[in-house]
Amino acid sequence: MLWKGRRRSANVEDRRGIGGRGLAVGGGIGAVIVAAIILLLGGNPDDVLQNVPVTGIESPLSSGTLSAEDREMGDFVSVVLADTEDVWNALFRQAGKTYREPSLVLFTDQTASTCGYASGASGPFYCPADEKVYIDLGFFRQLQSQLGASGDFAMAYVIAHEVGHHVQNLLGIIDQVNSMKPQLGEREANRLSICMELQADFLAGVWAHHAQRLKGILEEGDVEEAVNAAAAVGDDRIQRMTRGAVVPDSFTHGTSEQRMNWFLKGYRSGDVGQGDTFNAEVL
Repeated sequence: MLWKGRRRSANVEDRRGIGGRGLAVGGGIGAVIVAAIILLLGGNPDDVLQNVPVTGIESPLSSGTLSAEDREMGDFVSVVLADTEDVWNALFRQAGKTYREPSLVLFTDQTASTCGYASGASGPFYCPADEKVYIDLGFFRQLQSQLGASGDFAMAYVIAHEVGHHVQNLLGIIDQVNSMKPQLGEREANRLSICMELQADFLAGVWAHHAQRLKGILEEGDVEEAVNAAAAVGDDRIQRMTRGAVVPDSFTHGTSEQRMNWFLKGYRSGDVGQGDTFNAEVL
């Protein structure tokens, strides 16, 4: 991805190195990765972590100093967020609406959010209550190595996906879905969750389409990196890795194929109007 030398967002809140004490997990980073995957599937990561010996150690960034790689990753995230701001401000303006820019919080190990406690085990997530995206970049690197979602544009896809949830929040979609879920059985509630996630994948693709058209950000292989990242976090792939079997009724994010297809649909069309996953045959 061509990102160096371009505008950085003013909406990044960098809490790295000020989050207190980290966690040394006796089972190794793999236990944290599995815990995060379970959370992404709608489970409780505490079910994994409570059975793993944990001791407190100082985070390597607790002094507040960041390595050159850490600083560069922070710069990259800031540029990607700026690109999402430019695209969504323009698209909202075309629709006669005002885009309210989200903040993005970078943290190490753990931090507080309005939606509750955030940790590296949570993975990247969006909190509608404070309109912030939360990312522990150290965890993100581990997630890439475990699931094979490598490359800078894979990371850009993840950021754009979370910003897609922010777009859903501004459009009232999250409130509508949350109001419907208590009235539904588990399978139908899961279906709504899948539709939400696939729509965020689609919106990430829409962003990539317009960012490329406006700024020429893509290098050879970038789209493939994003598609690979979308496939890596498909429910079916993750369940095979963690359970050894696939249980479709428990899906909450969509299959690898669905996630790839909806990202590509957004990327190829650039048309927000084609992203009605709720009335599409997605299951």
